[in-house]
Amino acid sequence: MTFDVDLVVAGAGGGLTAAIRAAELGLDVLVVDSDPNFRRGNNTSMSTAMIPGPGSRFQAAAGIDDSPERFVADVERKTGGTADARIASALAHVGAELVEWLADHVGMPIELPTDFAYPGHSARRVHSLPGRHGSSLLRHLLDAVDRSERIDLMVPARLTAVEGGDGGRIAVVETPDGGREEISTRAVLLATNGYGADSALVATHLPEIAGAHYHGGEHSRGDALRIGGELGAATGFLDAYQGHAALSASAQTLVTWTAVMHGGAVVDTGGRRFGDETTGYSEYAAALAARPGGRGWLVFDERIDGLCRSFGDYQDVLAAGAVRSADSVPELAALIGVPAEPLESELDALARVAAGEQADRFGRTTATPLRAPLRAVEIIPALFHTQGGVLVDEHARVLDTAGEPIPGLYASGGAAAGISGHGAAGYLAGNGLLPALGLAYLAAGHLARSVSTTRSLTAEGAR
Repeated sequence: MTFDVDLVVAGAGGGLTAAIRAAELGLDVLVVDSDPNFRRGNNTSMSTAMIPGPGSRFQAAAGIDDSPERFVADVERKTGGTADARIASALAHVGAELVEWLADHVGMPIELPTDFAYPGHSARRVHSLPGRHGSSLLRHLLDAVDRSERIDLMVPARLTAVEGGDGGRIAVVETPDGGREEISTRAVLLATNGYGADSALVATHLPEIAGAHYHGGEHSRGDALRIGGELGAATGFLDAYQGHAALSASAQTLVTWTAVMHGGAVVDTGGRRFGDETTGYSEYAAALAARPGGRGWLVFDERIDGLCRSFGDYQDVLAAGAVRSADSVPELAALIGVPAEPLESELDALARVAAGEQADRFGRTTATPLRAPLRAVEIIPALFHTQGGVLVDEHARVLDTAGEPIPGLYASGGAAAGISGHGAAGYLAGNGLLPALGLAYLAAGHLARSVSTTRSLTAEGAR
């Protein structure tokens, strides 16, 4: 079979990692994406650009002791042992290589924030970029694509089917004007994200968050589930998702959970806390959704406001005028429309926890006194992306229902079952981007090795 390209990547988000890596290894790649606004509208561009890289040189330079095994242990602990151990190990062991490759080959200004710890991570291993926004990460990936003569980009174009078998694949691609192309390729990578934009699928698999705001790519419609299903793919962890409890109600952009980790408190419309906010922003989305009105307030102070300003998302919240300020608790309560007495009681209690005078009734152990002037942002819960999908192996090959790899088919990111176990509580910061970029990176490497082996055998046969 004669191939038009070696690899078709469906999805111009984290899947671009596979395109860049495959091109680096000598393969020709076509990237298709159905979203004409993918540069600002896909989940990669909307992320906070956080990638766990246990054991990286950036950690070593900062004096941080970490390892893939330690990261896997954190995943097991956060998910209660329900995560796919094989994929968790594969991603843990490629994480450091990935972030170093992004720095050295792609040219990203990778940095390692060490000013606070993300929930569930026992070491400071979450790498990011200045501004900590996915739009910057995606821009660097696209710049690398533009520099490569081996990568073509076809947008808008939607992968609608994958045909063929052991001898190669036919990627069926359709354009909005009704055009249809059949592209012969050695392999296809499904990097179309999950199904968060399909309300029926969300209602079926994620009923606890189905009524919340969806804050993800509009083209995350479950294409990988459909295409994979047509080829006999197994699926798993379809109840897994990343939620977020701190989407600004008025700005419709993320208020960084850094505010909580530095000492901020989340209260409902009655001015009461309702749990340990530091357990994680993902599972706290459902907790907030269950409160009266399905909304609340993130309360912090001037010190924390300053610490959050390195995040591009928080700058957007500020620019939108969503941050309220007051010189006292009663004044803040009046400003945001909550009862002053319970709010003051909650903040006083947290101050006593911080001083070691009492234990928090919800089990929170990290707290700092909040001092005037105070800040508050009205927040609503949101579904960011789904974490279940087609099952893959450690090379990102899609598996069938018997556990065998389907020839010429890979998946990454939200298209594949991730490492967050079930529900929202197993999500660790960065465990959306790590499978998105990491599985794509692994897929490219595996395909390149397979092609190299095939070419070697062909050359030997010719002799």
